[in-house]
Amino acid sequence: MSDSNALPQELLRFADLPGRKPHRFTLEPDAAGRDAVADALGIRGVRKLRLSGELRPMGKQDWRLTAELGATVVQDCVVTLEPVTTRIDEPVERIYSADFEQPESAEVEMPEDDTTEPLPAELDLADVMIEALALALPPYPRAKGAETGEAVFTEPGKTPLRDEDLRPFAGLAGLRDKLEKDAGDED
Repeated sequence: MSDSNALPQELLRFADLPGRKPHRFTLEPDAAGRDAVADALGIRGVRKLRLSGELRPMGKQDWRLTAELGATVVQDCVVTLEPVTTRIDEPVERIYSADFEQPESAEVEMPEDDTTEPLPAELDLADVMIEALALALPPYPRAKGAETGEAVFTEPGKTPLRDEDLRPFAGLAGLRDKLEKDAGDED
């Protein structure tokens, strides 16, 4: 890696892999590679990052990737913008199928099996690692004790709509308890 901002790469050509036994791999980017991944994902930092697993042939042309992603990431708290450190340990599975058919329409429903992809000529394991990390990141990291509070929006001179007003069933529990108490007092 010549450029310190370059994302890591680990290219494998399926044609060069043995067709009968698994190909094991471990990918651990150096500090510059982790910094580039953090920049690409828009987070503060990636302290540790590792993708370890194997590519195993399935039939004559298809391949199954099974791996474990391990990472320690630092993100901004969505409330305070303080750093939040998260440990991620996720299984990663992909199936690369020679018979995979791409939909022709621009609008496509998400398939139930989102692990199957078309078989590429070559696979960048670093891309798989970065995609898996992006999917595993907490969407709303919060520092300990960080609360969002209550936002109140209204026109001047009108009664504001509060969070409690949007919970119509919250008052029902109190009403139920009162009715049960009143029924118990009558006995």
